[in-house]
Amino acid sequence: MLLKLQQILIKPGQQMLLKDISWQQLENIFVEMGEKSAARISYSYGWLEIMVPLPEHEKDKEYIGELVRILLDKLKIDFEPFGSTTLKNERSRQAVEPDTSFYIQNQTAIIGKNRIDLNIDPPPDLAIEIDITSRTRFENYEILGVPELWRYTQQGLEISLLKEGKYIKSESSPNFPDIPIVELVNEYVQQCLTIGRSQAMRNFRDWVKNNL
Repeated sequence: MLLKLQQILIKPGQQMLLKDISWQQLENIFVEMGEKSAARISYSYGWLEIMVPLPEHEKDKEYIGELVRILLDKLKIDFEPFGSTTLKNERSRQAVEPDTSFYIQNQTAIIGKNRIDLNIDPPPDLAIEIDITSRTRFENYEILGVPELWRYTQQGLEISLLKEGKYIKSESSPNFPDIPIVELVNEYVQQCLTIGRSQAMRNFRDWVKNNL
């Protein structure tokens, strides 16, 4: 008798690793998990990792996503936010769910779409991972061709840019040129944790108003 995914309990902050998972099995798992599942998945060449984030993981995701939105709006840059939508490509046998993601240069290509199929759609221009309890699988994003990946850890923000199929570390973001993005994200996420999200975001809007 086969186990159903709903019979398997994963505690927040923990991961489960499954091997020899076919693409069809992966698709079935997506259906069983449903749209409102709190779990995040990462799939590569038959290996499937399922992770349930901790509450602090989700809070950091929201903080950083809001900072990005404020900047894009101030700079009058059109964008489409896609949250933790599943990025998958059957030909490449890869699938991953970032904590949040944004279409910026390619935003016109996905207007009106609710799901992304990287067999035909471009990848998001920016993907963001919160690595409080797990480590981002860079290979997924490299193979899927995501040009910019932010990884936020307990040590702060790291930016990786895709060059010739591999990520290299960068101190700056091409999506926000001439803006000290690492400094800003680290400072205002920390403010969210110390003085609260509302005041921190007001402070960030003041910085944006006075500096951009």
